[in-house]
Amino acid sequence: MASSPFETTRPDRLLAAQALSRAAGAPLVAGNAVELLIDAAVHYQRWLAAIRQARSRVLLENYIIRDDAIGRAFRDALVERALSGVFVAVLYDWVGCLNQSGPAFWKPLREAGGQVRTYNPPQLGKPFGWISRDHRKVLVVDGELGFLSGVCISEKWLGDAARGVAPWRDTGVSLRGPAVAEVEAAFTRSWSSTGGTLPVWAPAATEAAGGVALRVIATEPSTAGLYRLDQQIAAMARRTLWLTDAYFVGVAPYVQALAAAARDGVDVRLLVPGSSDIPMVAGLSRSGYRPLLKAGVRVFEWNGSMIHAKTAVADGQWARVGSSNLNIASWLGNREIDVAVEDEGFAAQLAVQYEKDLTNATEIVLAPRPRRRGERVQPSDGAPPRARPSRPPRGGRGSSGRAAASALRLANTVGAVLTDRRVLGDTDTGPLLTGTAVLAVLALVGALWPAVLAWPLALLAAWFALNLGVRAWRSRQAHLARNASEIDD
Repeated sequence: MASSPFETTRPDRLLAAQALSRAAGAPLVAGNAVELLIDAAVHYQRWLAAIRQARSRVLLENYIIRDDAIGRAFRDALVERALSGVFVAVLYDWVGCLNQSGPAFWKPLREAGGQVRTYNPPQLGKPFGWISRDHRKVLVVDGELGFLSGVCISEKWLGDAARGVAPWRDTGVSLRGPAVAEVEAAFTRSWSSTGGTLPVWAPAATEAAGGVALRVIATEPSTAGLYRLDQQIAAMARRTLWLTDAYFVGVAPYVQALAAAARDGVDVRLLVPGSSDIPMVAGLSRSGYRPLLKAGVRVFEWNGSMIHAKTAVADGQWARVGSSNLNIASWLGNREIDVAVEDEGFAAQLAVQYEKDLTNATEIVLAPRPRRRGERVQPSDGAPPRARPSRPPRGGRGSSGRAAASALRLANTVGAVLTDRRVLGDTDTGPLLTGTAVLAVLALVGALWPAVLAWPLALLAAWFALNLGVRAWRSRQAHLARNASEIDD
């Protein structure tokens, strides 16, 4: 069996390390202790315990912090620490927390001396600024203990036992060692991007806390460090590449990289939600299954309420955990943070968890290709090829034909339950029909009530005109200031 690129001779190993560092834009940091955290209940327990034990500072960055029992538990713990003299800084995303938590929710923390900032609210002069989101889930305590994950701060992740809704499946890590400073530096850059400043603390301890080497990949808008790394890993994997993703919408180059690995004999697997909190994304994800399945990639859909984890494990040597999904928004548009761990022990833990997850998943397979009339087939007993019998007369298509089709669908459903496999259906029709319906409704509204469409378009045009005008004025002022400075010099 071919060895992994992480197990090759030293010169090759150095080349692999160099390629990964340059692709990710992040150095390999040794001497860390890493713990795998599974699902929100464990996360919340560990996060709250760390906050309550903080001595100097708590830095929290999360996409969603909701005003519910979980969110209030975190806010109250932060308030208690702030009142005790601990520096508390919270950064949340404007879109993520829209209708989730408002100024009143944060008022107690601000009154206690904590600092709260919002990432990328709507601003004049930035008509497309709302596209970039802070999708990170980070907690750093005292510069010594760091957490990053896919888990937001919301009761939704815990499910609803009374209604029979299972907890969401999610993954994160806790870190100790030199890598914590990298996570804290990533938070500082996010904070600075909102116009905030942080105190200058004494350098965090850099002593080794364990034997794990990893990269902290903190991506920002218009950077593509994780995308390049994901491509690199797909190219380097030799035995296995197992992926879990909540909102997979693979771009063509990445789909081609996975397909090429599968054709090369790599065991490539993709685990995605069977039911998603964003149905449109689930439809887009399913529309991309066919080229993967044709290349030999195995696709599984989670049977629980929602799988929100973003992980990868390759060749039993390399693993990735964090906030980034395999789609263009995470790769290029958002602030994200992940760790890429090069350690056999950690990779083995993640691989065991992956195989456990597959026991609650259904594999998606392609339907057998129907043979054409008269097509020559080779029987398994080695007899000479024979022509396939012609189809029955079309007159047989009636109630009996529909009954047979219904029976076949029922058989497929039962078969999926018994075998944990489901035949891939027509994934293209759904999005096309949805698009057709939306456009038809818009056409009808435009014909009967044109003002309903005209007013929103007018407001949108006015919004963009105002933003572009503000941006032009600011650019002009900056140009005049530069000219004045050059004259004074």
